[in-house]
Amino acid sequence: MVKVHVYLYASLRQFHAGAGSADGAEAEAPDGTSIAGLYALLGIPAEEVKQAFINGRQRDPNYLLRDGDRVGVFPPIAGG
Repeated sequence: MVKVHVYLYASLRQFHAGAGSADGAEAEAPDGTSIAGLYALLGIPAEEVKQAFINGRQRDPNYLLRDGDRVGVFPPIAGG
């Protein structure tokens, strides 16, 4: 198992109450879980996600999570 710290932003906060707070939330996932797999574990539809940052670096959905990673997940955002 890997433990990661998850931060969900904007509309994604509805999928995990604690991960939407300023402190984020811990999540556990089986070894070999990708970012996309984490979305599934948290019940976040993949089409709701635009970008994910792991330890401050943008990563694609196939990135395999490591113990202690800090995961920031953002939805598509429009504006002017």
